Amino acid sequence: MTTLLALDTATEACSVALLHDGRVLSHYEVAPRLHAQRLLPMIQQLLGEAGIAAAQLDAIAFGRGPGAFTGVRIAIGVVQGLAFALDRPVLPVSNLAVLAQRALREQGATQVAAAIDARMDEVYWGCYRVEAGEMRLLGQEAVLPPEQAEAPRGSSGEWFGAGTGWGTFASRIALKPAAMDGSLLPHAEDLLSLARFAWARGEALPADQAQPVYLRDQVATPKAPPA
Repeated sequence: MTTLLALDTATEACSVALLHDGRVLSHYEVAPRLHAQRLLPMIQQLLGEAGIAAAQLDAIAFGRGPGAFTGVRIAIGVVQGLAFALDRPVLPVSNLAVLAQRALREQGATQVAAAIDARMDEVYWGCYRVEAGEMRLLGQEAVLPPEQAEAPRGSSGEWFGAGTGWGTFASRIALKPAAMDGSLLPHAEDLLSLARFAWARGEALPADQAQPVYLRDQVATPKAPPA
């Protein structure tokens, strides 16, 4: 049976989840600015609870962003270190998709507008619809002003708003949801659910392809100073 580790540090939440022998274990805590200290001990504790060694992992999944620059980099660093050491592949998962998957698990939401506060008066934005238990992206993920955050063209039905972007900008977001949770953060348990679908489709990547997705180009590649 497949054994997968999932970890996420892209927002204020720090979480890890493990699939082993068909059973899921997870740890989740909101620990702003403590991710670097907490992540590896949380992984070791989870492996200990499952009674397995890291060498028994088949792959490692991680939140690839969008999210906080530092948090995403922490996840990438830990994942690459483990994956290279163990010679295992990685499964990058969108943090917006993870929010949508959590809203499905906890609220039964079948259409989710996920929004993470991107600072600079913008939101990271993605709209998802459930298909066979998996939240799948409609349209594209983007970073944009709240007033431009709309439902994908041609979509219909009610939406559930999930994520800190709703907590900060609900009154300004163009899409008006039927319900929302503006405090929702990504959880590794839902990242693991999405990673299981990706693993089954053969979407695992070599460790050196564990790369962040920031959506905002100027964060990922600072502009050169003028000559």
